[in-house]
Amino acid sequence: MRVALFVACADDAMFPGTGRAVTRLLERLGHEVVFPADQTCCGQLHWTTGYRREAAALARRFTEVFDGAGTIVTPSASCAAAVRTSYRSIARTAGDDALERAAAALEVHELTGFLVDVLGVTDVGARFPHRVAYQPTCHASRGLGVGDRPLRLLRAVRDLELVELPSAEECCGFGGAFAVKNADVSVAMVADKVRHVRDTGADVLCALDNACLAHVGGALSRLRAGVRVAHVAEILASTGKGT
Repeated sequence: MRVALFVACADDAMFPGTGRAVTRLLERLGHEVVFPADQTCCGQLHWTTGYRREAAALARRFTEVFDGAGTIVTPSASCAAAVRTSYRSIARTAGDDALERAAAALEVHELTGFLVDVLGVTDVGARFPHRVAYQPTCHASRGLGVGDRPLRLLRAVRDLELVELPSAEECCGFGGAFAVKNADVSVAMVADKVRHVRDTGADVLCALDNACLAHVGGALSRLRAGVRVAHVAEILASTGKGT
């Protein structure tokens, strides 16, 4: 299958290893991965902070860049949710029927949903000899409804010990601009999350959104908790060497 990689602008700029991991993983499974180089921000941040005109412009750009791309896969659950659930609202707010039609034609998949639902695989041939906790991010759980798909994939990873994260469904406190506008609340929320992570005894915390991992990972690092963070894609792409 030919897959177009939508890597998400934040991942491209700050977490390039995630996009490379997705490419390694999908190519290992026998698929061709292409990267439309003209892709930019999907407009999620602009839409959720009230910049409607700018969000519409970025949505139009996205639909133009990925027009005819067929299957689109992204490691960002939050951006996948924006394209799949917000674009039609963006188009209707802008009164742009062409954008609404273009958005409806897009086939955008979050990585774990693509693997389980489209490819029908849970064992991707990964090996990751670590004790791992999984954090279900808000957009992944509530926006996309990924359910247990990431867990099914993680359970099939060789030598990985998956441990349950207490109060996993609670937000980590990032929420994009929320962490800036409500810093005290955000810090209190991430403190709770860090406490739960440390209670698991895990040495790696994983999730489907790097922004959330950066938020929790920063708090863990400041405490020298001995827990690192990794995107689920990086774990699934791992073969056990250098991990």
